[in-house]
Amino acid sequence: MPARYRRPGWFTNHVFNPVVALLTRAGISVMGSRVLEVPGRKTGEPRRTPVNLLTLDHARYLVAPRGHTQWVRNLRASGRGRLLVGRRSESFTANELEDDDKPPVLRAYLKRWKVEVGVFFEGVGPDSSDEELRRIAPDHPVFRIEPFNGPGAPRPGSPQP
Repeated sequence: MPARYRRPGWFTNHVFNPVVALLTRAGISVMGSRVLEVPGRKTGEPRRTPVNLLTLDHARYLVAPRGHTQWVRNLRASGRGRLLVGRRSESFTANELEDDDKPPVLRAYLKRWKVEVGVFFEGVGPDSSDEELRRIAPDHPVFRIEPFNGPGAPRPGSPQP
């Protein structure tokens, strides 16, 4: 079965995402928004897209409501990225969750952003059963992210060119 992906519509591509990205680049986080920068898996060139950063039980997650997107494929390939808000930058490493570990994260994500992304979850919402959340889990990659302070990583919060 092919990996599920919901292509963004015209409004999302040409209005919503550019506005959220512009605000986030200006240092205004809209309900936890960040600009995700991940190296392209083929070119190595930085690729940027707005994302919602979820904090749950002192851990941080990136959820792909549209499914197996380009940013998901790039993050899988590199295992690292940066989150940007204004001039602040945070490097991180990412570990993808197994489907059985996703229900509490998907529930929290839907509780916070259902109005924005609920249409991509096939009628499943924050009040759905764990079985329903497990059913849709393969269609929604989830990454736990951890700060990366290794060689070549910028200090957290430092401006980047």
